[in-house]
Amino acid sequence: MRTLVFDGRTGAAGDMICAALIAAGADPDVLSVVTDRLPVRYDIGETERNGIRATTVDVLLDGDGEREGGDGAEHGHEDGNAHDDSHDHAHGHDHSHDDGDAHDHSHDDGDAHGHADHAEGAGVHRGYPEVVALVESMGLPESVEAVALDAFERLGRAEATVHGTDLAETHFHEVGADDAIADVVGAALLLHDLDPDRVVTTPVATGGGEVAMSHGVYPVPAPATTEVAAAADFSVVGGPVDRELLTPTGAAILAAVAEGADAIPDLSVDSTGYGAGDASFDRHPNVLRVLVGEGGEAAAAGHDRPHAGATRGGGDLVHDDIAVLETNLDDAAPEVLGGLQATLKRAGARDVTIVPTTMKKSRPGHLVKVICKPDDAEAVAARLARETGTLGVRQSGASHRWIADREFETVALSLDGDDREVTVKVAATVDGDVYDVSAEFDDAAAAAEATGVPIRDVVRRAEQAVWDRLEAE
Repeated sequence: MRTLVFDGRTGAAGDMICAALIAAGADPDVLSVVTDRLPVRYDIGETERNGIRATTVDVLLDGDGEREGGDGAEHGHEDGNAHDDSHDHAHGHDHSHDDGDAHDHSHDDGDAHGHADHAEGAGVHRGYPEVVALVESMGLPESVEAVALDAFERLGRAEATVHGTDLAETHFHEVGADDAIADVVGAALLLHDLDPDRVVTTPVATGGGEVAMSHGVYPVPAPATTEVAAAADFSVVGGPVDRELLTPTGAAILAAVAEGADAIPDLSVDSTGYGAGDASFDRHPNVLRVLVGEGGEAAAAGHDRPHAGATRGGGDLVHDDIAVLETNLDDAAPEVLGGLQATLKRAGARDVTIVPTTMKKSRPGHLVKVICKPDDAEAVAARLARETGTLGVRQSGASHRWIADREFETVALSLDGDDREVTVKVAATVDGDVYDVSAEFDDAAAAAEATGVPIRDVVRRAEQAVWDRLEAE
């Protein structure tokens, strides 16, 4: 399994994520989708942070100002109040503090652009519906658009919670400006180019101290960052310096793409890269590291497995006391999908939606979304898992998921006299009740190709071997 790991020990911002992905091997040419649509350009360079050579990404004004937003007059700091509702949500690692270098965008190795043409906070400041419409108009690949819209929805819900408004009424300031959209969509494009099977992040540092905003001085992490992190799968940790290290935009991108992990998983590293933040610290290199390689299954499964004694309550939800559960399926029979409406409603679901989609490796699949009351969420998630065999059920807009306790078994098969091994995933409840076994398709396909046995026969025999063992115990 090809896994991409974000190492967030000195936080994350949108520009750092883009820079780290480029440094890890993503092709920056994919960013042309953004520059064709917005009056910006990406300035990609290099710098040094505490002895580490790192990539930098700045979003600069393109100068013609004729794309998307109208007549170029809107693409500047019109009245000096670009930050009148919040601090910078796109490059906030250094931008909201009063130490004299808060807005320094120049690189250590001689970037000549300066602040005059930097796109920070520039351009149209859009509301949430306007941002969604813009992203949907870009003609992005489906998975890229989904990531970008997910990140902006997380930002919108965070802002709505902080300010006590509805999502549709949320007006972004820095987050709705051109550079923030360039960061979010750019990160989604670059990640799509690297095409990992799994994305995880270690605990992400938030920094410490205070951050100055138009409404006053707030402790780090900023309110919007806190709300985004509360709904994410990863965990956060304070420090290691008294500066803002995790921005709302950085948190939203990670929340949209990454599972949490307690540490860097076992990985055969193929590539790595460092994305630099604006500030330099005395002892800690201000960089976001990305590692890409084969492995990561065991650590991810270990993170997902519930701890002993964990409670499974529905919890409080911010919006209308409703829980939204969802899962992706790539192997569900039509008969199973057709029966979900009835079976899930008996378990407490209020509404069930099944959407055809395209999953990794261009396989057809389905997204199942279920609306229920929070008190019913555990029962509905358990029924959804049992009916479909899915290994995980996400709760959208919450800080936890219901997931299977899973193990990987290697089954030895004799296929027309040829001995082959196939990995099989075993899904169970926390009480050890196995409810699904699923052969890894790539292993089955390799065995089938080598022996001439049909793939479905290899899958059936591998899964049956596990069921036979379980019944014998």
